[in-house]
Amino acid sequence: MIIRIWGVRGSSPVPLSPGELQKKINAVINLVKPDDLINDASKQRFLANLPPDIRTTVGGNTACIEVRTAKNRVLLLDMGTGLREFEKHRIHSSEKIDEYHIFLTHFHYDHLHGLPFFSPLYNPQVQVHFYSSLPLAEKFFSQFMAEPYHPVGWDSFTAKIDFHILQEGEQMQIDSASISWIPRVHPGGAIAYKIVDNDRIMIYSTDTQLSEKDFQKTPQNLSFFQGADLIIHDAQYTIDEAIAKYDWGHSSYSHAVGFAREFGIKKLLLFHHDPMNSDTKLEDILQSARLLNSRLKNSTDMEVDIAREGMEIEL
Repeated sequence: MIIRIWGVRGSSPVPLSPGELQKKINAVINLVKPDDLINDASKQRFLANLPPDIRTTVGGNTACIEVRTAKNRVLLLDMGTGLREFEKHRIHSSEKIDEYHIFLTHFHYDHLHGLPFFSPLYNPQVQVHFYSSLPLAEKFFSQFMAEPYHPVGWDSFTAKIDFHILQEGEQMQIDSASISWIPRVHPGGAIAYKIVDNDRIMIYSTDTQLSEKDFQKTPQNLSFFQGADLIIHDAQYTIDEAIAKYDWGHSSYSHAVGFAREFGIKKLLLFHHDPMNSDTKLEDILQSARLLNSRLKNSTDMEVDIAREGMEIEL
């Protein structure tokens, strides 16, 4: 199973501004030394050793995750603006995909921004399956595409489209991959997805406000979360922000670390980054999360990282 990250932000997309880019360039100029410019090898070594908040960017697109199963089925988790990055990659690689399985966690704008611009929906040779826990999913999509919000409506799509309504407590199979889901606490409701393929387990749990009951070792929690290889989890806030924005439906990185450790998860990917957070702030959050992970009692070997656009993880 291969997981690719195409969109990492929450609430709204955040393009890298000219001012922020200029700051990165200035920082590079201030750090470079004559020995770093001797030849191509020294230049590449210098660039590779730059702090990540200077060398690159975490990314500014809203939520979209690609999962390739062992049999190369394409599963897409959410349809934020990151969906366009997925599309650009597919077009550049000249890969022909005739079937997509798209799983929606919920219907807030930041998870749907990419829908109208997903070119396979305008191709009659393509089959697109949508999955949602909301019975009125097709109606909501149609409203999202209606005038005056978009120049063409839902009826402009020519792909073969099927809607699948997900019932709590059930699961489904797509070739070798087993997919299950569980409700999460978020305004209007949301669900987390668990994908099991060739005994590897990944969980996508964005837009969720963790509470005490989530840490309880109930049969449902244990069955869904225990021992996963990877969890991509909402970590939009610091602990102070989570307290100030209680009931906004998001988690702090501290809660995400504690939760993943509680269920023996091997790798935590911090996700759904706040649109107000710069690359520097996000790198600080990552270091704080790693420090917390290393200092908590009953230390585990859990790895903590931050979701970055273009990241690829193989399980």
